[in-house]
Amino acid sequence: MCTENAIRPYSLCPMYPTVADVLALPVVRHGRPRVVAGAEGLDARVRWVHVAEVVDIGHLLKGGELVLTTGVALPDDPVTLTKYVDGLAGAGVAGLVVELVQHWSDALPAALVAAANRNGIPLVTLSRETRYVTVSETVNGLIVDAQVAELRAAEQVHKVFTELSVSGGDPADVLREVVRLTERPVVLETLSHEVLAYDAAGTDPGELFDGWPARSRSVHVGERTAYAPDAGWLVAVVGARGRDWGRLIIVSEEPPPHRHIVVAERAASALAVHQLVARDAESLERQAHRAVLDELLASPVPSAELLARASALGVPLAGRRLVGVAIRPRLTERKQPSVSGTAVLRDLAETMSLAARRAKVTALVAVLDELSVRMLLSLSPQANVDAVLDRLADAARQPRVVAAGTTVDSPAHARRSLLEAAQVAAAAVHGGPDLAVHRLEDVRLRGLLHLLAGDERVRTFAARELGPLLSRDAAAGTRLVQALRHYCEQGGNKSAAAAAAHTSRTAYYQQLARIEQVLGVPLEDPESVLSLYVALLAHDLGK
Repeated sequence: MCTENAIRPYSLCPMYPTVADVLALPVVRHGRPRVVAGAEGLDARVRWVHVAEVVDIGHLLKGGELVLTTGVALPDDPVTLTKYVDGLAGAGVAGLVVELVQHWSDALPAALVAAANRNGIPLVTLSRETRYVTVSETVNGLIVDAQVAELRAAEQVHKVFTELSVSGGDPADVLREVVRLTERPVVLETLSHEVLAYDAAGTDPGELFDGWPARSRSVHVGERTAYAPDAGWLVAVVGARGRDWGRLIIVSEEPPPHRHIVVAERAASALAVHQLVARDAESLERQAHRAVLDELLASPVPSAELLARASALGVPLAGRRLVGVAIRPRLTERKQPSVSGTAVLRDLAETMSLAARRAKVTALVAVLDELSVRMLLSLSPQANVDAVLDRLADAARQPRVVAAGTTVDSPAHARRSLLEAAQVAAAAVHGGPDLAVHRLEDVRLRGLLHLLAGDERVRTFAARELGPLLSRDAAAGTRLVQALRHYCEQGGNKSAAAAAAHTSRTAYYQQLARIEQVLGVPLEDPESVLSLYVALLAHDLGK
């Protein structure tokens, strides 16, 4: 039976003709059809045409039939007529057609009309004799054609998504095919109702995601694939091996045809296969977060669509305190990123996302480059920003550098906070105080030099100041540059510098004398020391 007034599982009707479609056929129009009751049910689908001259017919029907009768066997008794129509309604018939030729010639009994109206069953009269055999052949032929068309469409759908699975199509490819096959917007979300990917099918994404988390939480389905008419959503659960992780939602205001059900199920299967095959790749959640962060960094003013997408991910940006955060592993001997380094960042991103959830903090978390994990914290106006950052820093574990940008109150300034965090992290990773969270005020001169690190004039200055000393160390195997670094870091205190270098004072003083000789500058001169220290910092950033 085809029902269209409840959340329904897979067995939705193919695109069978409606009662209105049947009445428009020439073979039926010849009988001069007139709808006398139940006009609101004319869009009901006709699963089969059945000619019946029996009063007690309801228990023999399966539902969706359009019943044709001459009325010759029907009584005039109002009670029996009411019972007759109620039986048809209980069986779920699509409609009742009565020929006004043999039994009733002018009009149907009032009881029959009233019962049809009460049950919402289309009741149609034919004022001329009609060949019911021809009507049955014509309509049932249309129904068979519809079934064949659905089977062919389903076969094509299976072929499309099988090829996608074999070729390793990603979620964006899968959703693109869903839109192509259904011409409806489609959304992939987590079981927590956070949007992972979508294709708006040319509609307004802002409207699509308006109030998404609350709307999605209100839609519950008892089957793996079902249609929720109140929401206008066709929902398919995504997962494999007993582990469900998402829902595929096709927005469909009208009850979807059978082929759309097939599309939803096959697309959900393709997404589940992709997740199993790409187990070691970046998660769909991180991909969705990365897309939003990339657009925030690329757009001086975030669009309404972008804000809606962030909100659909469970991270509202409007009316919140926003803090950009960058987490970088400490530099090792291998400066260049590697495959293992990428895996480390990916694991770090998942760790930070979990830490944010445990701290009950909403945040966008993703790997945006080969060096760091980026976060955009979305905090309530009452939140203690320092306490949140300290907790996240504890979760990051050492050796990491955690840097935070300025706290801002508008999505338009989120980009600045994100950029500041990245700049602070890049400066702090090369040295400076060992802090749980680094901020702009902590990197100071080192931060300025980091911003200027790509300037050829800065590199030339460092080479000019330190060139002779670097050459001497390389040629003679000395450690004069390191001795100079200790001297500068200790503010010119020779005793403290010797202790930091783990060298006797006598030996260290000799190194300082050799530095003065090689460079030709007095280390007692504050300007010389400042110049050399700036050159050392610039040299370190250029490594």
